Amino acid sequence: MSLNHVRPWRNIERRKSRQIHVGPVAVGGDAPISVQTMTNTVTTDIKGTIEQILRAAEAGADIVRVSVPDEDSSRALKEIVAESPVPIIADIHFHYRRGIEAAEAGAACLRINPGNIGDEKRVREVIKAARDHGCSMRIGVNAGSLEKHLLDKYGEPCPEAMVESALEHIRILEDNDFFEFKISVKASDVFLAAAAYQGIAEATDAPLHLGITEAGGFVAGTIKSAVGLGNLLWAGIGDTIRVSLSADPVEEVKVGYEILKSLGLRHRGVNIISCPSCARQGFDVIKTVEALEKRLEHIKTPMSLSIIGCVVNGPGEALMTDVGFTGGGNGNGMVYLAGKQDHRISNEKMIDHIVEQVERKAAEIEAAAEAQAAE
Repeated sequence: MSLNHVRPWRNIERRKSRQIHVGPVAVGGDAPISVQTMTNTVTTDIKGTIEQILRAAEAGADIVRVSVPDEDSSRALKEIVAESPVPIIADIHFHYRRGIEAAEAGAACLRINPGNIGDEKRVREVIKAARDHGCSMRIGVNAGSLEKHLLDKYGEPCPEAMVESALEHIRILEDNDFFEFKISVKASDVFLAAAAYQGIAEATDAPLHLGITEAGGFVAGTIKSAVGLGNLLWAGIGDTIRVSLSADPVEEVKVGYEILKSLGLRHRGVNIISCPSCARQGFDVIKTVEALEKRLEHIKTPMSLSIIGCVVNGPGEALMTDVGFTGGGNGNGMVYLAGKQDHRISNEKMIDHIVEQVERKAAEIEAAAEAQAAE
């Protein structure tokens, strides 16, 4: 439920970037901020890789990246691309030939790290392959693999060195009349990454791929990503994001959407607003929310659900959600629909009942959207 039209202080003015395409997915301009992840299977395990891509796509991934470290992986990529429901980005490091092979295999985008791809001549060959096969490209600058001459110049990885690296490689692409590219300037340090992104955002109109690289495990990585990406997105910087976690890629997609949803930049699935619970709760809030998160994973329609343990904040939160439940006494609570009290239900039947209400509301929203589109 978007309130931006009545609360202007919630509006985010996005940086004006030019638009490119990763397959059918538009990146930059006025396109929605896309969510990416990356497979962590061995690419030559074609079946396992495709299964992981399918799960990521089901979770909402707009784009999936696949590592192409060797020639066998290049051969596997062709079959993977053919089976993927979303565009595939080929992740290329060290050997420029892998980039050429990935373009030939049908990758929608080539991600190259300028610090380890080789000299300008090799980069030009990758550019030619991308142009010949309709690929876009990502210049992926990383604080951990900056070019030696920049480390010699600046003494250590710093925002200025990362921006300079990106601009040097932008020049190579543009000198070869190639403009279908996006840029990332990633670091594991939140401050370094944020400063580098702010610098490159001012220096070019190319779309930006945001990420805090090597952010860590699920909890620590989620927090670092939310802090780093959240601040940049709040400032209007960023056209596509990838949350890097030492976890299942599906979790990266979920966290990415939660970051965007918290800022009102993307809406997908049920946004559950719930209290942390206390002695006032009229039912077990934590177990209820855990159960509802699992039961409602199949809902893709953007909508809101409030689950509040007592009447202190419950009625107020329910005013702003599509469906709500507030705990009361005597083993039952109040169900709210469209912000209004509707009926009471027992705690025992509450989870099944809420799932039914959410599914019904989602169907109504979808039907209304289809009717509007048909007019």
